[in-house]
Amino acid sequence: MTAFPLSHLRRSLLIGLLGVPLSSLALNSAQITASIASPDCLNYRVVGVCYWLFCTNFGCSVRTSPKVRHYVPDAVVSSYTNTGENPWQEVRILSPINSTAQGGGDGTAGISQENDLSRFKNADVIGHPGGWAFSQFARQFGYACPGAATALAPYLLSTLDTLAWRYNIPELVFPEALIPGLREVGSRAAFNLWGTVYPRGGFLHQTDDYKAAAVVAQRAGDIVTRWGQAHVYFPLLISPRDGYWPAGELMESDSRTGKWQELTPIQSPTCAVFPNPDAHVQSQRGDYAWALWRPYSCCQRRGQTFLGSIDFTGEQP
Repeated sequence: MTAFPLSHLRRSLLIGLLGVPLSSLALNSAQITASIASPDCLNYRVVGVCYWLFCTNFGCSVRTSPKVRHYVPDAVVSSYTNTGENPWQEVRILSPINSTAQGGGDGTAGISQENDLSRFKNADVIGHPGGWAFSQFARQFGYACPGAATALAPYLLSTLDTLAWRYNIPELVFPEALIPGLREVGSRAAFNLWGTVYPRGGFLHQTDDYKAAAVVAQRAGDIVTRWGQAHVYFPLLISPRDGYWPAGELMESDSRTGKWQELTPIQSPTCAVFPNPDAHVQSQRGDYAWALWRPYSCCQRRGQTFLGSIDFTGEQP
């Protein structure tokens, strides 16, 4: 695994933002930030009680605080056809064409007779820009948990991950890539198979452009929510601490690990997992983007020592 020099990339991005007129963009940070006001995606719940030991010079007592669980928009995941043309135009400067990632496009015209040909998508995972606005929104419901992401930080840029993203090395020989039925978005038995998670690169066989982009977004999310993957990326993970249980590994079709809010070609007020039968709007340019919402649990600190927590459902995060 290779980590990005985040400070240099973020500085370049911020300088670039100063010269971009937001009103001229198809998808911009203001629109992405506005999308966080979604109670459906937030899914705020009080799930238990935390216990704290509070001590003073006069003795100790046990204090409690509500344990809450909700989703946080950690990142914007873009899945797009043409290299250097992220639909979130303000961050295009992070993934320009380079000597190892020059082209894009599909090997198919998208008709059923060509379903043996492949599509290709680039993918970028960028920290969601609406962190402060989200905090204000979530606090309307009660105590809010912080997410793992840093706003505008690049966690995966497929143009820098050439060997794995364009040649599927080494994942082409992983068991998940060789054995049918392992790690798939959808189900063959249910006749809604969108594609396989492995190998986690930009190529896949899929005649539907929306479904192809969604599978690639799932692959990108899968990479950044794990440690030690054979990709050039920065993990979108944070360690747990007293009274704080962060999101873990993303799993396809499992909303308990994360869910997706479409940002373009349409902006959805709700979140879902793939395969989602209700959202198939095709982009004319092959550009798509989703916000990745992930579940966090936390409770407000009420003492010096954390004693533990109890969930109302009897389940631990």
